[in-house]
Amino acid sequence: MKLLLTALLLAPLAALHAASPPQPDIIFLLADDLGNADVGWHGSDIRTPHLDQLAASGAKLEHFYVLPVCTPTRVAFLTGRYPIRSGMQLNVLRPNSNYGLPLKERTIADALRGLGYTTAICGKWHVGHFDPAYWPNARGFDHWLGHLEGIDYFTHHNYVKNGELDWRRNGELVVEKGYATTLEANEAAALIKKQPADKPLFLYVPFTGVHGPLQAPSQESLAPYRPAMNEKRATLAAALTALDEGCGRIFSALDETGRRGNTLIVFSSDNGGMPPGRNLPYRAFKSSLYEGGIRSPALASWPGRIPPGTVVTEPLHIVDLYATFVKAAGGSLEQELPLDGRDVLPVLTDGKSSPHEDILLNAITANDGAIRMGDWKLILNGKDGVSLAMDLETGERIKGGKPLRKDSRTEPRAELFNLRDDPGETKDLAAAHPEKVQELRARYDAYLDAAVRPLQFQNK
Repeated sequence: MKLLLTALLLAPLAALHAASPPQPDIIFLLADDLGNADVGWHGSDIRTPHLDQLAASGAKLEHFYVLPVCTPTRVAFLTGRYPIRSGMQLNVLRPNSNYGLPLKERTIADALRGLGYTTAICGKWHVGHFDPAYWPNARGFDHWLGHLEGIDYFTHHNYVKNGELDWRRNGELVVEKGYATTLEANEAAALIKKQPADKPLFLYVPFTGVHGPLQAPSQESLAPYRPAMNEKRATLAAALTALDEGCGRIFSALDETGRRGNTLIVFSSDNGGMPPGRNLPYRAFKSSLYEGGIRSPALASWPGRIPPGTVVTEPLHIVDLYATFVKAAGGSLEQELPLDGRDVLPVLTDGKSSPHEDILLNAITANDGAIRMGDWKLILNGKDGVSLAMDLETGERIKGGKPLRKDSRTEPRAELFNLRDDPGETKDLAAAHPEKVQELRARYDAYLDAAVRPLQFQNK
């Protein structure tokens, strides 16, 4: 009788457990400096067949936002919080930067490892290099192959920092031959093949490509592009082809291991492209808060969950991936530091509206930033970004900083655009709609008042 009673009590629990879907593998593929118009599904003259196939299998995210430069975007992804919350909003980390993503910040790797995932990163970190406490293995990642900052694709030496080797396996410097993007993809594919069948995997692949220095994998890789392109664009095309082929090997590893059917894959760039990259039909380039600097080519695929051929035109942000991944893994979004990101799976799977009333595109200093609300976008002291991006790479742009407080503000140049009617941001409507400028500025100011002063200025 006791055994029968026990069985009856346990039956509902067992049924509930059996009904729970298995946790998906989660893979985030991040290109570096990839232009919106440089991918096949946007009509590029560069071939990206593997990513095009991924686009057809799931959703094209046509209003997916990132930050204007590398480090802030990675911070937003890793934390699910706008970079203004941690003081990481202003710029890329320099070789001599003595700060990084604050240790109090919980990363997506921390969250998913807590839910039973194996966590791995293959590629560029760039959110803290000055102390090992800020490196990937100390921030929730079980495995890491890659580099802390920007490198030469072949020597794997930091191209700014006195040519020092910056190729590491779990923090230890290693010498490996090969093209960086290819090595990163090969490592990711190998990790998939070695992953136990009964344990979920979170794999973050922030590729070296197609960031400068522009380097093709080989002379042979340039041949398909040289007849129709100048040498710089042909080199970019060859670098992007290597990235696409690397993605193909990752997808093949999922197919070979039978894991593809329950894998959520997201692809994005970390910011807009730089010449010879192209961001059309959007205005400007990397480092700009115009759309060309912050609207990324992006995709999401999850067989059986995201319908093939989906096109999402709702505004989304890379800050949303943290919440989306945690919810997909069956976790809770309750944590000590509140999230700015939202779970956007219902947008991807069921065509729901964006969960955002507004999206902060960045609050850089007292008078430089942008915000989107619905179809409307306010940008303060907009800059087109080409020369700024060049300067950012050499560390010459910012010499000082303004406190992020109202009493320090002067009146900035405010531009207002309706992105539904004018995605290229050619018609400034600020004078015609002063009430809309005021509405968006009030929302922007609320974010600005909550912003942490950029870390690079806190000790100056």
